[in-house]
Amino acid sequence: MAQIEWLGHASFRLRNGATVYIDPWKLKADEPKADLILVSHTHYDHLSIEDIEKIRTPETRILGSMDCAGKIAPPLIGARPGEAHTIAGVAVRTIPAYNINKEFHPRANDWLGFIITLGGETIYYVGDSDLIPEMADAGRVDTALIPVGGTYTMTAAEGAQAAERIGARRVIPYHWGDIVGTRADAEAFVRACPATAEILEISR
Repeated sequence: MAQIEWLGHASFRLRNGATVYIDPWKLKADEPKADLILVSHTHYDHLSIEDIEKIRTPETRILGSMDCAGKIAPPLIGARPGEAHTIAGVAVRTIPAYNINKEFHPRANDWLGFIITLGGETIYYVGDSDLIPEMADAGRVDTALIPVGGTYTMTAAEGAQAAERIGARRVIPYHWGDIVGTRADAEAFVRACPATAEILEISR
């Protein structure tokens, strides 16, 4: 099983053999170095060059949405939804992430969620998304990481509906506690979820 660490807001670190960061932001200077960095989209709280440089080495691989090109120093693998990659020994599928009732994350931008297989566990990072039909096509998911802060992403109630649609055995809320969303949102999500839901404390 992969070790899943929430780094605050929408940032995670996954570890099992390889060390994978998703949308690193507000990292300490001495974080473990990355084998793979995944960047879901180019909003400042998801694409932070300063934080990428804290964990990047010459061997680190980076995969991000296509509009990361020109913002992240190469090498960079640009990706659109619906692709499959194996990078640094880690299998990654990209899945759409977009808003349907707000305009912060247009579908046309081709921004990303990620389905990551690490240590035999399949982890779905939903990205900055509303409740979208493509979630039903994720396939087998062990753990789903779901935004619940509202305003820019799903509310807690919508996140619980997403958990049901995805069908993961375990779900973890994020996108709360910084910028938008509160612990109360995370707790409301846990109460509404059909799956085993867990609130992670920030690993810092």
